[in-house]
Amino acid sequence: MKLAPSIYTADFTNLGGQIKEAERAGVDAIHLDIMDGNFVPNITFGPLVCAAVARSTSLPCEAHLMINGPERYFQDYRDAGVSRITVHVETCPHLYSTIQDLRRLGLQAGVTLNPLTPLEAIRETLPLVDLVLIMSVEPGYGGQKYIPLSTQRIATVRRWLDEIGSQAELEVDGGVNLHTICAVRDAGASIVVVGSAVFNDKYSVADSVGMLRASLQDCRAAVNNDITA
Repeated sequence: MKLAPSIYTADFTNLGGQIKEAERAGVDAIHLDIMDGNFVPNITFGPLVCAAVARSTSLPCEAHLMINGPERYFQDYRDAGVSRITVHVETCPHLYSTIQDLRRLGLQAGVTLNPLTPLEAIRETLPLVDLVLIMSVEPGYGGQKYIPLSTQRIATVRRWLDEIGSQAELEVDGGVNLHTICAVRDAGASIVVVGSAVFNDKYSVADSVGMLRASLQDCRAAVNNDITA
């Protein structure tokens, strides 16, 4: 499983350093949570910070746009060094055109939806996108607890992707930590967004990443033991 730490909970006084620590620890991408204080009740940062992040790492950077009218800023985020942009179905009334706009800019296209938005809202997009993001908390704030019903939603989308032979990544964002990562992986996710599980005051970035990887190994070993028992 790929790990994509969100800088939302990183120490912004040492942002470049923390990103380099995460890269050395073996994470797979850097996740950028963009919030506008409108679609979600919080404000984070914009293209200038994303550009600084992209300059700090050789890892791919993905932007999760929790904003209204996201298409207005696709060019800005591409120019900032982002390689993949994920938009919310709730903010894109003309989603087919939105996905095509991302394609024309050479960006990978991702689609996501809020925890209680019906999954059918994204089903028709599955052949068109590179990534599906399942929100396992309400968008807008870090540190929330994983919503248990998300596990079945992940499994459902995994089944839909497999049925059409899609190679799209299935990503999960929200409340993923040492206690929930196995359920998310077992439900079929290929990428997890991790915030406070990596960037926190208790452990170093390297130790936090190592514990997540160890947790995945432990649950894999437990499954293998069950199979061979």
